[in-house]
Amino acid sequence: MRKYIINSIFLLSVIAIIISCQNQKDIDLQNYMSNGKDIYKAKCQNCHGVNGEGLGQLAPPLTDSIFLKTNKTRLACFIKNGANETMVIHGKEYKEKMPAFPELADIDIAQVMVFVTNSFGNNQGFVPYTEVSMQLQNCK
Repeated sequence: MRKYIINSIFLLSVIAIIISCQNQKDIDLQNYMSNGKDIYKAKCQNCHGVNGEGLGQLAPPLTDSIFLKTNKTRLACFIKNGANETMVIHGKEYKEKMPAFPELADIDIAQVMVFVTNSFGNNQGFVPYTEVSMQLQNCK
């Protein structure tokens, strides 16, 4: 019986070590997702909805992976500077102006981008804040 208990403890220890061995990119993705969700709740959820469903004709849904993927390099600019252009999402036109969030740091924008592009049926992976910082330098 004692041998069985020792072997069980050893096996559980090995499993715990294997499970905890995540690479840095996976850890960063989890952190960005968690922080991005908090930022989304505070800044975006009011218009884009709890589940990214949007708000009628006023705010577009964030459930269109094609739109998000096509505009991935522009998302940081939309968040930081707002958007004042017609957007077509799921075949519907959205013409309302999106407010700017200039108070958000580059890391905050990266985190909310990662959250949005990996939630609501989207699965677009990790974007480091260094890449977002470069995108923000190119905003028009």
